[in-house]
Amino acid sequence: MDQADLKWDRARIWLLWLALPLVIGILAASAIPQPVVGIIRLDDAIYAFTARSMIAQINYAIDHPEIRAVVLAFDSPGGTVVDTEAVYMELARLRAKKPVVTAVNGMAASGAYYLSVNTDYIYAKPTSMVGNIGVIGYLPPTPFIYEEIISTGPYKLWGAPRDSDMRQIDMIKEGFFQAVMLGRGERVKVGPEDVLSGQIWIGTEAVRIGIADELGTETDAFNKAAELAKVAHFKTVDLRELTEVASSTAPFFLQSPDGVTLPYPTEPGLYMLFIPQLPVKQ
Repeated sequence: MDQADLKWDRARIWLLWLALPLVIGILAASAIPQPVVGIIRLDDAIYAFTARSMIAQINYAIDHPEIRAVVLAFDSPGGTVVDTEAVYMELARLRAKKPVVTAVNGMAASGAYYLSVNTDYIYAKPTSMVGNIGVIGYLPPTPFIYEEIISTGPYKLWGAPRDSDMRQIDMIKEGFFQAVMLGRGERVKVGPEDVLSGQIWIGTEAVRIGIADELGTETDAFNKAAELAKVAHFKTVDLRELTEVASSTAPFFLQSPDGVTLPYPTEPGLYMLFIPQLPVKQ
């Protein structure tokens, strides 16, 4: 082997040693999952089925470390108190581990806004409908006697006297207000009388009074969630596609005799729900 060949062999060995760390780094990087920002969409009322679906997606996000943050995308009028509270409590578990950002598309009213305040940041579009903070309830009928039924107490059939239901509604309203104050704090620029007025604000006004943080889109929400999670070069995944919940056949909203969906729930109960006025027929 002449001197030139020897120098060339040494150069190749040197280049190999230089390239080896780079190759190892590339292989190691390829073995690390790309960070994910998951999205949980709610395009319906909050009731038993949608709450189960959201909770399944929340638990999936908690259990999978590659999901570094979550965006909630809302177009919802709210729903039942108990189902909204169930999602809120699971959302608190997720938020303790990973950033959560809200993107209000068409609407985050009542129960949907209740969930929004349990996130780190709220985006709304200029004409999104935001707020409607408060509770509605369908009172039980005035107790009367069924001759064919024997009960062991005056409210066994009705659950509670009507004035008790009204007190419960007031307590839930106060809980809603405390959730808003816990989630938004000093960002809210209006007093309790305005917060609890039941008003719906468009996005621009919601941002002005601190009910939302900023005007923006789902893309803005993804980027904010990634920023809070301190990740880059992330991908987005719809968590609904990764979870499976048995569908429900029971409708949440009433149907008119001619098949039109009405904005009223089918069952009496307590609701964090926005009910718009129906158009008046001339």
